[in-house]
Amino acid sequence: MKYVLKKFITLIITLLCISAITFGAFSIIPGDAAVSKLGVNASPQQVEALRQEMGLDDPILQRYGRWLSGAVRGDFGDSYQYDNTTVASLLSDRLPVTAMLSVMSFLLILVIAFPLGILSARFSGRGPDIGMNLVTQVIMAVPSFFLGILLTYLFGLVLHWFQPGQFVQPDEDLGACLCYLVFPAIAIALPKIAMVVKFLRNSVLAEMEKDYVRTAYSRGNTKSSVLYRHVLKNAFIPVITFLALLIAEILAGSIIVEQVFSVPGVGRLLITAILNRDYPVVQAVVMYVTALVVVINFLVDLLYQAVDPRIKAGG
Repeated sequence: MKYVLKKFITLIITLLCISAITFGAFSIIPGDAAVSKLGVNASPQQVEALRQEMGLDDPILQRYGRWLSGAVRGDFGDSYQYDNTTVASLLSDRLPVTAMLSVMSFLLILVIAFPLGILSARFSGRGPDIGMNLVTQVIMAVPSFFLGILLTYLFGLVLHWFQPGQFVQPDEDLGACLCYLVFPAIAIALPKIAMVVKFLRNSVLAEMEKDYVRTAYSRGNTKSSVLYRHVLKNAFIPVITFLALLIAEILAGSIIVEQVFSVPGVGRLLITAILNRDYPVVQAVVMYVTALVVVINFLVDLLYQAVDPRIKAGG
């Protein structure tokens, strides 16, 4: 319980630090939010009136406290770009799409990378391992957005398995939406699959060199028995941490890949908001994404401790 409480306090402090940095960064960026909302043709009187209405003339700590109070309730204010539209409503329309894309990408990593990593370790130094190392090395060198372009050309324009740009909202047809998201999910997942395969292979091989493995062999256990009953549990511990780090990369990758496949998710919203200096939207997206990454890492810490109880002692 002490371990969980310590991690939870760390989570809260981390989120507070991120919120302060996020708000502070957008407060010192050149540009006037009132001008961004009214346009360059607005009169100085109109700009000043809107600045007072938006509270931009208040001290920064007062503005941060007001913003943080709203953010805790899920209220990030109104968008500058979309009149009379709250940031929360913009996010609620796009978060499910990005969430589905990220979950599909992560599931592909788990389903494909784990068996391949174990297979590569079992046949270390032989044909399957050499071939897999070559393929993973090539895939890791290719960025997700370029894979997205290749998949769009091959499966969209040549094979016509899907229509590029014809995204179907999940509330219209969930099945069609998921089918469309398969290809951007593959583009995001493939480089990560190659990384996990290589990491898991090396982790398994490192465990195979330890004394407890030789002891297990001396007791008459087969290679498969030693691998699945003893080695994998210990080999998965560093892999769990590595998977947690990949969460941030999956979310970052989705921002670019959503552009390639014209997926109306948080990534496209973020890029549009940056181009239009829609700071409330940018702040909200940054906070949601970072909060998600921090929370997932918190859950991974708990899982890590459950797999290896020795961590409790070290805190």
